Amino acid sequence: MKYQAYPEYKESEAEWLGEIPSHWLAAPLKFQCTYNDEVLPESLDDETQIEYVDIGSVSASDGITKIEQMSFRKAPSRARRIVRDGDVIVSTVRTYLEAIAPIVCPPSNLVVSTGFAVIRPKENLHKRYAAYALRAKGFIEEVVARSVGISYPAINASDLVAIYSPVPSFEEQIQIANFLDHETAKIDTLIAKQQQLIKLLKEKRQAVISHAVTKGLNPDAPMKDSGVEWLGEVPEHWDVRRIGTLFSESSARAESETELEYPLLRVSIHHGISDKELNEEEMDRKVSRSEDRSLYKVVDANDLAYNMMRAWQGGFGAAKVSGLISPAYVVCKPKTKCNSSYFELVLRTSNAITELKRFSRGITDFRLRLYWDEFKGISAPVPTNTEIDQILEHIDRVNSKYDQIIDIAQKQINLLKERRTALISAAVTGKIDVRNWQPEQTKSRHGGHCMSG
Repeated sequence: MKYQAYPEYKESEAEWLGEIPSHWLAAPLKFQCTYNDEVLPESLDDETQIEYVDIGSVSASDGITKIEQMSFRKAPSRARRIVRDGDVIVSTVRTYLEAIAPIVCPPSNLVVSTGFAVIRPKENLHKRYAAYALRAKGFIEEVVARSVGISYPAINASDLVAIYSPVPSFEEQIQIANFLDHETAKIDTLIAKQQQLIKLLKEKRQAVISHAVTKGLNPDAPMKDSGVEWLGEVPEHWDVRRIGTLFSESSARAESETELEYPLLRVSIHHGISDKELNEEEMDRKVSRSEDRSLYKVVDANDLAYNMMRAWQGGFGAAKVSGLISPAYVVCKPKTKCNSSYFELVLRTSNAITELKRFSRGITDFRLRLYWDEFKGISAPVPTNTEIDQILEHIDRVNSKYDQIIDIAQKQINLLKERRTALISAAVTGKIDVRNWQPEQTKSRHGGHCMSG
């Protein structure tokens, strides 16, 4: 590491901290903060609007990633803790999730789950230093280590604030925060560039796949008007047929002993249909699993299945194995020997999704449903079976190539995040001396001011 250590160190008396600079102190967090100071009154008007942050929307590396707006009447009972600028929220339940984040210029109606401890720095603890110190790797590990429970480990807020933390002088806290604002901003810029690269690669891959499944692989093939607006031109030798001539709807339920032992599968808008049974955490929160397997529809390998409510978002999948799916899904059995994986890819193209939405029925997007009677009338391109196999092989190669590039970019992001975590931990625990650090430019990310958004 290019940064220097402090000239002298001493034992901190806290195992996770180890040695600290000789002029620093180490003390339980409760001497530097208050916690859980404010909660919403139960008498609050039902129609009062709140903005709510749950544990699943927070991470130590990315901060708060999602804020939900709702009325107090519709809010979960755990939506009670009031937060202010400068607070730090630390998850006291499921602590392995490392749900820790600073609160920076929140809206006046922001509340967080009672699963968080809301840490409010006192005068001797600078809010920007606290935002980093409570995300130090060692501190997080100490919180997890003191948690009780196997499946859902938890810690009492009073036990959390009993954890020792480092106490540099107030001036040094500001200098450390300035240093970390500047240095982590540079790392975050590099992370954002890699994330943008991944986004562009995924868009490019989808464009290549869409072209292959709707235009074929031969750029010199003579084309013809498909007669279908969303499809445009297709190779001259391809057929264009309605879904109803290619597939038939099946409502068969599990009956035999073999069928009743089939795995429960799910159709995802991102990954198609699963090829193994999903556990409770992987199941969609809105899907309740019934113990009576005879209620489920049977899907066989090479059947096409779709989620009626998510079809307009690409919720299609070609089954790789036999299984059971929700009765809310539609099962389409092929009438020919063609590979249904090809039609899954066709129906996931952006133009096809627009067409599927047009045929879906409902008052709002969230209530749209694509019924079989409408779906069977939609037209799709039909290459020869040989060409379908060639297209699918080509797409496998395309996916492999893009997966490798995306994997490299994702590994770079992970390394940068590890670098950021290590830098924060080193600075807030005194492993590096940044007292004489000066930025290359004076503009810092926070600068002590509230930022919009």
